[in-house]
Formats: sequence, C-alpha cells, structure tokens
Amino acid sequence: MSETFQAALVWLIPGCPLAAAVLVGLFGKSLFRCGGHRVVVAALAISCLLSLGQLAAVATAARPAPAEATGPDSRLTTAQVERTGPIASGFDWITIGGLHIRADVQIDALTAVVLTMVTSVSLLVAVYASGYMHGDPGYSRFFAELSLFVFSMCMLVMARNFVVLFVFWEGVGLCSYLLIGFWFQRPSASKAAVKAFVMNRIGDAALLIGLYLIWTTFGSLDFADVFRGAKVHPPVPGFSHRVLLICLCLFTGACGKSAQFPLHLWLPDAMEGPTPVSALIHAATMVTAGVYLVARCTPLFVLAPEVQALVATIGGITALLGALIALTQNDLKRVLAYSTISQLGYMFLALGSAAAGEAFAAAAVTAAIFHMFTHAFFKALLFLSSGNVMHAMGNIIDMRHFSGLRKVLPVTHATFLCGAAALAGVPLLSGFWSKDEIFGVLSNAAHHGDHPDLFQALFWVAIVTAILTAFYTFRAYFLTFFGPTKIPPEAFAHGHHDSSSSHEAGTPAGHLHDGHLDAHATAGEIHEGPSVMKWPLIVLAVFAVGIGLVVGPTGVFARWIALTPALVPGEAETFQWLLAGGSILAVLAGIGVAVLMYARPSNLPQLVRTAFGPLYDLSLNKFYLDEIANVLVTFPVNAIAFLSLVADQGIVDRLVDWIGSIPAVVGRFLRPVQNGLIQSYALVMLFGLAIFLTTILQLVPFP
Repeated sequence: MSETFQAALVWLIPGCPLAAAVLVGLFGKSLFRCGGHRVVVAALAISCLLSLGQLAAVATAARPAPAEATGPDSRLTTAQVERTGPIASGFDWITIGGLHIRADVQIDALTAVVLTMVTSVSLLVAVYASGYMHGDPGYSRFFAELSLFVFSMCMLVMARNFVVLFVFWEGVGLCSYLLIGFWFQRPSASKAAVKAFVMNRIGDAALLIGLYLIWTTFGSLDFADVFRGAKVHPPVPGFSHRVLLICLCLFTGACGKSAQFPLHLWLPDAMEGPTPVSALIHAATMVTAGVYLVARCTPLFVLAPEVQALVATIGGITALLGALIALTQNDLKRVLAYSTISQLGYMFLALGSAAAGEAFAAAAVTAAIFHMFTHAFFKALLFLSSGNVMHAMGNIIDMRHFSGLRKVLPVTHATFLCGAAALAGVPLLSGFWSKDEIFGVLSNAAHHGDHPDLFQALFWVAIVTAILTAFYTFRAYFLTFFGPTKIPPEAFAHGHHDSSSSHEAGTPAGHLHDGHLDAHATAGEIHEGPSVMKWPLIVLAVFAVGIGLVVGPTGVFARWIALTPALVPGEAETFQWLLAGGSILAVLAGIGVAVLMYARPSNLPQLVRTAFGPLYDLSLNKFYLDEIANVLVTFPVNAIAFLSLVADQGIVDRLVDWIGSIPAVVGRFLRPVQNGLIQSYALVMLFGLAIFLTTILQLVPFP
C-alpha cells in the first residue's frame, strides 16, 4: 500500500464526519429524507472502520527489541516513532519568523486506541439518536453538530503538534456548547451551555499560556521536537521551573475539559442537553480529552514529579467527591454525571502515579487509557439506557417518580444491569480489569515512589471510592427497576406510545395513587423504544461485559502503549490478584448494602437519612460547591462588572460627552459672527486690523 494511499485513508477518518456535517448542516432538510441522519451514520461508519484498520496496524506492529526498549535511554528513536503509524502531510499553516506550524496528523498507538473509542461510540450514539430525536424540530441541526463534534475530536486526537491540538480543543468546546444548549428555548439549557463554555475557558487560558511556555522553552510546538527536547534538557535558564509551569498549565487545561475539582461544576448541569449528547460528549469522548492530553504529554510530566503528585491528588479528591455526591442524587442522569466525574478522577489518579518514576510512566498511561476505553462503553450504555427510561416515562428522570420498570422495559433493564455491573467493577467485566490496573499502579507508586505516604492514602481513597461506586450504581438500578411498578402520569401524556386510545387529551387511564398510576392496568401501554434505540444498547452491553476480558488478561494495551512515541516501555506489574481480591470484596460490600437498602421496599433509607442528617444533606446539596463558587467567583466578578459599568457610563462616557460638547459651546459663541451680512464681515475685519496694528505698535519700537 503506497504512502499516498495510506495518508488519504488517514485523512478520511476526520474528513468523513466533516463532510457529513457540512452537507447535513446546509442541505439536511431539503435534500435528505429524515433530516440526513443516514449521511452522518454512514460517515461515522466509514471513520470507525478506518480507525479499526489503524488500530489493527498498530496491534500488528513489531514491538521494539529489548535492546531498544530498555535501559536509561530507552525512549523510541525518530525512526521508531515513524514506524508506529502513518503521518499524513497537510500544509504549511503558520510561518512567522522561527515559528513554523504544519497542519499534519499522525496515528500512533495512543491515537489509534482513542480514535477507535471515539468513532465506535459516536456511531452507536448516532444510530440511537436517530430514534431518540425523531420528530424534533432541530433534527438536522443536531446531527450536523454531532458530526462536527466527531470531526473536531478526531483532529484533536490525531494532531501532531500543540497548535493543531489547541485549535480543535477549542472546536470540541464550541460543539459542546452548541449541543448542551441544543434546546436553547429552555433557560436552563442556555445557562448550562454558557456555564460549560465559560468554565472551560478558564482551563483553556492556562493551556494557551502553557503553549507559549513550550515555544519559548523548546523552540518548537511539534510533539516529537518537544519530547525530544525534554529528554536532552535544552540549555535554557531555569529549565526545571519552566517544565514545572508548563505541566501545571497543561494540567489546568485538562482539569477544565475533564471536569476535575474545582472545575467540575459544569458537567452535571450539562445534562440539560439531549441524552445522546450526554452519552457521547460527557461520558465517552469530550471529557476524556484532558486525560488524553496528560497522557500524551507524559514525557514532560515525568520531569515534574511534583505536578504528577498534584495530578494524582486532584484525581483522588475528584473521584471521592463525585462518588459522595452521587450517593444521594435522585435524578438518574445526574447520578451518572457525578459517576463520570468520579471515574475521570480515577484516570487522573492513574496518570499521577507515574510520579513513582519514569519506568512506571507507560504502566500509568496504560492503566488510565485502559479505564478510559472501557468507561466509554459502559458509561455510554448507562446514559443511553437512562435515555430509554426517560423516553418511556414522558421525559421524567427523577427516580422518586417511577420504579419496578424491569417488567415494563426488559431490554433496557438488561442492558442497564450490564453497564451498572461493569461500572461497579463486578469480576471479569470490563470495569473490573481496568479499575484493578489503576489499583496496581497506585500500589506501585506507594511502594516505589518519592511520595509513599501520599500514594498510600490515595490507594485507600480509590478503594473507598470503589465501594461507594458499587453502592450508588446499584442504588440507581434498584430504585429504577425494582420495587412495585410505578409510572408517572407524564408517561401517558407525551404521545410516546402506540396505545394512545386509553386516555384522552393527555389524561392517563387507570387510577392515581399518590400522584402516580396504579400500575398493572396501565403498564402494558409503556414499552421499549423502536429497534434503532435498542440495538445500540445491546452492542454496547456486549462491549461493557466482554471487552475487558479480551483486553485485560492478554495485556495488549501494555504492548500497544509501548509503541507510543516518547514513552518508556516499563515492566512494572500492575494487575495483581491480591489487589483484585480486595477490590472484589469492596464491590461486593457496596452492592450488598445497596441490595439490603433498595432491593425491597423498606424504611432503611429513611433511617440512614435520619442518622446521617447533616452529612446526607451535604451530599444531596452537592457540598454547596455551586453556592461557594457563586460567592467566591460569580459574585465578585458580577460586582467588578457592575463597578466597571458604573465607571464606564458614569465617568468615562460623561467625560467623553463633555469633551465632545466643547466645540458646540465654542461654536455657539462664534455663531453670531457668521450671520451672512457683508457689512458685519467688513466690520470684523476692521476690528481685526485695528487689533493687529495696535499690537504691532506696542511690540515694535520706533526711533
């Protein structure tokens, strides 16, 4: 296969979603039946197949020989970097003095894995959305924005330099803003979109500063040049401090995009967007961009172990905080949103464990990317399953308003159970393998790193979070699918169901009990969505159950990551059966408590709420972090904005107006002179001449 043909195939991966976005955005309503979703699905299918082909090429690539892959100078050479995947040449984009930026893309092991995850999940979400969004007035606009998002995410992952990465980092943020605020008529959706956009700008500003520091430190913004420079330590004054600042800026950018504490507040509100958006952007793809950035820049982070310790600490805080808040939430999508925040914290925990030393860098990246890969499938599955629940319940997603849906929605029940078990880390499912890899790298960091006490504490934070994860996941499962069948009246008022003859004008048939339908007479009217909404769930469930078993025991991720440029192929053992046994006990403990409290109707939840009253309220109110942010950030910014407005309108504007009024005042005094009468002009000239002569006589002495 020629290099030109290979490059063309590489460009087709982002090119197909871009072409679909343009076609559907411009001509979706007029040229394509059903709003053009078929065009988007076809484009994503091509991108997915090509990504799988690139992953296969990486998987079959020869691993570096031991002589090349080990030792103190074990980073891959430039020739080895080029062997990891094709480089598709683009064009000279920016040339200013010594700054030369090309719009090139490349595919290595890390890129191939993330591309496969992005395109495959995007394809399944697009298929699901064709049923979920059917009949929405913005149907074509939704698919155009979704396809544009996939294009931006693919380009972000495939970028060969920091500038291209940053451009599409911003593109992903823009698409996220558009999709979160898709139903812009709703004030809550508009506010959530603005909140996400603004909070991401905080991280993006830090990332931009980091890029400037990279340019001034290494003289280049190309990944290969920067990572090579990190290895040889260029003679720049204060190099170690510069690298420290660079890593802090990069991590701050990652915190914004990947919703890490304290920049995580936008993600739960982003659930205002359509459920397919939640599944795609805020569970599987966009929020993992920060994880990808830190993983890609690991050669820089290993030079700043203090920052890596900070990465792990913030990850641990985020993981525990997200789990604690998810314990008490009643909105099913918000439970999953805080679960996403918590699992992203796990990924940063893994990345930060590279502080144990350069030899552990590849193991840390492997664990983080492995969990990111498995998380994409089971979290997308959970979100789409919750979308089925929401679709059937008339857009009601509060778990207090429905229960016992396992008989009403059997396919959704089965798929949600698969996703819940994978998220909880039930043995042999995908979450079990990837989460235990993270436990392994944390254990290595605790025993071999420079901060053993810190990582020992973070290891136990991870274990406690695993218990909480199993509990809140199965709490949501039991509240939704177990107990007496309870269906809200809205389920019969939105026209989702075929048996509309059983009610009139949106009034539900059957008998109301405590504001809900007394179930058995009417539950037959509630059913699953169309097949196009069920098959993506089934496929995702298969991946959620089986992908970990295929990838975990075989260790293929470790071999793939060993082919990633500038990463040391470490030999640290991560998956350990002793740790696995402990994590199994943690999972069983969490699930057991959930079974005890929620599998059958009981007063235990109320007793627990009473016993832990203040702590329960603290979790239910999300630790009042939004209110704290309003006091510490929003209120001062609004106050500064108000004072600026007063200063601008009350001082600056008035001063400008006063200065502008001076010519008018002067003109008002001179206006009588300009009366149009020749006699007046002659008189003025005589006066002027007299004044002139008088002045001359006074100033010029005569003999």
